[in-house]
Amino acid sequence: MQQPVVSCSMPAEEIESVSLPVGWKSYRSPEGRKYYVNTSTKVNGHQLHGASGHVLEHPDVFLRKTSLSNQSPGSTSPARRQNKEKEIKETKITINCVTFPVPTSAPEQQLLKPSEWSYCDYFWADKRDPQGATVSGFEVLLQKQLKGKQMQKEMAEFIRERIKIEEEYAKNLSKLSMFPMAAQEEGTLGEAWAQLKKSLADEAEVHLKFSSKLQSEVEKPLLTFRGDNFKKDMKKYDHHIADLRKQLVSRYAAVEKARKALADRQKDLEVKTQQLEIKLSNKTEEDIKKARRKSTQAGDDLMRCVDLYNQAQSKWFEEMVTTSLELERLEVERLETIQQLLRQYTTLRHETDMFNQSTMEPVDQLLQSVDPAKDRELWVKEHKTGDLRPVDMDI
Repeated sequence: MQQPVVSCSMPAEEIESVSLPVGWKSYRSPEGRKYYVNTSTKVNGHQLHGASGHVLEHPDVFLRKTSLSNQSPGSTSPARRQNKEKEIKETKITINCVTFPVPTSAPEQQLLKPSEWSYCDYFWADKRDPQGATVSGFEVLLQKQLKGKQMQKEMAEFIRERIKIEEEYAKNLSKLSMFPMAAQEEGTLGEAWAQLKKSLADEAEVHLKFSSKLQSEVEKPLLTFRGDNFKKDMKKYDHHIADLRKQLVSRYAAVEKARKALADRQKDLEVKTQQLEIKLSNKTEEDIKKARRKSTQAGDDLMRCVDLYNQAQSKWFEEMVTTSLELERLEVERLETIQQLLRQYTTLRHETDMFNQSTMEPVDQLLQSVDPAKDRELWVKEHKTGDLRPVDMDI
């Protein structure tokens, strides 16, 4: 199992008087620091006690071994590769082609925006809808946006119905104010009654103005806020993230294919090596080297596929964060806009109540002035038939 030699600028090799394990040699840097470097091609980490990269007690001394993280998986033995894969499987899990840490084996991840319940922290996994179909976290966010658009539309329809009621109410009030009912009422009560009928016409005008303002200041803004382009923008977001997810799925499939190819190559190498050792085959050592090269190439292919997969997942991750934060901003904007429009509704409603109250003030004043004695005087003066009372008849 060939391991590359660690390269660094060092003076000529020094022969130490102390006995070093096979394959380990001592160097001294220009600064005078001693280094021990593994140059063996067959040594493994168990052959050197304490030589797994840990710093020894003396501050000037380091035992360094080339990291296997950059090695081709095909250059390691099947047993060691299986142990490595098992270790990875115990700490990471891939769900729908997205790789996550196993919660029980990894420290808790820090939220991107702690204490904010941000979209960018809680929609990474997929879920099942009531019909059993898989729905991505991003689709859930998009559905929230589209639902918000629908709610906005229904609110505008509700205000439209309110406007119709106001218009119809104003029309009926105006019509009622012109009815000649009790038009012959006289005196101070007749004046109060006439003012009350007139107040209906005034109130009708108030409600017409209210309905007009509702249309221009509430309904229309609700309808025009986020027009037809909004759904087009949502589709663009959807297609963009979906394309990145499809690329991630494709990269994952390539990783699995390369992983299988590596397993096949390593199995072939292992079989040929065993056959050669027990002399069950006339395969030459050259055949073993050829199988080893193919195994190493398969390992390189797997590393390349994993690297491409990680790049694709990183790109998807970045765009998910950026786009989910944009959707979060849009939702805040929607809530604040509708809040402002509904506040305008309540303001107009309070104004309507105030104007309606003002139409009642003359009626109240005249009702307070109703005087039965005065009305009786006025009526008697106009309709009296004579003030001489009857007397007894004389014989």
